[in-house]
Amino acid sequence: MRFAPTPPELLSRARADLRMGVPVVLTDGARGALVLAAETVTKDRLAGLAAMAGQPVLAITARRAGTLKARAYDGDLARIALPRDATLDWVLAVADPADDLAMPMKGPFTTLRDGAADLHRLALDVTKTARLLPAALVLDLPDASAFAANNGLTALPAPLVTPLLAQSPQPNPVVSARLPVEASEAGRLHIFRPGDGSEEHYAFEIGHPPRDTPVLARLHSACFTGDVLGSLKCDCGPQLRGALAQMGQAGAGVLLYLNQEGRGIGLANKMRAYSLQDQGFDTVEANHRLGFEDDERDFRLGAEILTSMGFGAIRLLTNNPRKIAMMQKHGLTVTERVPLILGETAHNRAYLATKAAKSGHLL
Repeated sequence: MRFAPTPPELLSRARADLRMGVPVVLTDGARGALVLAAETVTKDRLAGLAAMAGQPVLAITARRAGTLKARAYDGDLARIALPRDATLDWVLAVADPADDLAMPMKGPFTTLRDGAADLHRLALDVTKTARLLPAALVLDLPDASAFAANNGLTALPAPLVTPLLAQSPQPNPVVSARLPVEASEAGRLHIFRPGDGSEEHYAFEIGHPPRDTPVLARLHSACFTGDVLGSLKCDCGPQLRGALAQMGQAGAGVLLYLNQEGRGIGLANKMRAYSLQDQGFDTVEANHRLGFEDDERDFRLGAEILTSMGFGAIRLLTNNPRKIAMMQKHGLTVTERVPLILGETAHNRAYLATKAAKSGHLL
């Protein structure tokens, strides 16, 4: 009987460690690296890193590097050599754009161009999927496996973990139960739990939609600020309630509620983006300054959930062509795009215009 954690379980453990400020170790044969999340590193651990042999670096995405005018020799990322006198405040200032306008000159930086960057890339991917700022302190280790064992750290085998991050985690059904709501008393909530230990996702089914005809469907990404608080900065709350109302009127439908807050960057980073928007940046520019892409969501999850529920064709409630393309790419037939244009306010008018101009939304 095997009790040791599998690679997906190790990846889940590593994400939790990084969120708490605990380092992890990446291994790849004889190579390896110590990794700390820039957002959660402590003063003591930073001092310990600086005291070790070798050149520690602060890895940031090319998006963040572009803001800082740091050369991204590795294409999608930059490896900034950590100065020996680097303080915790310096690390956080490079990772977090909160004070960029107040202190625009954070360099000059020495960025590395020689040597492999694959472990640095993996470090950024793990940090990003932990819903932290995409910035990681990385130090090459001569005997990474032994270092991890001696210090009780989670060791991630890079050849096994890297493919996992490129895949969509399999959402497994957990339970479903009847749930009457305002839009329809004939509601049923299904809970799905990904195999990698990440956030659960939900499917709310109205009525008894047949599986042999296109179902009215909505892929809705979680939005605490809009769905729960009624934020006027986005159109998410009105879209959620409008989609449920249409399904209730039709007598059948399925709404997927995917826990991918802030276009997949998490609520904390979404609030960081909002703070940057208050400084004058639009929603896309704010994401880029944080080091993220325009949209970090994984809509494959939606396709997999719908397929597992027996649906093969849908009428998709959306203004986002990317959702249609993703559904079709992963085996679902989209017979119709049903527009869902609701919730424009004086507070979100510029945001909606940016979604149309830069993200291709059909508004």
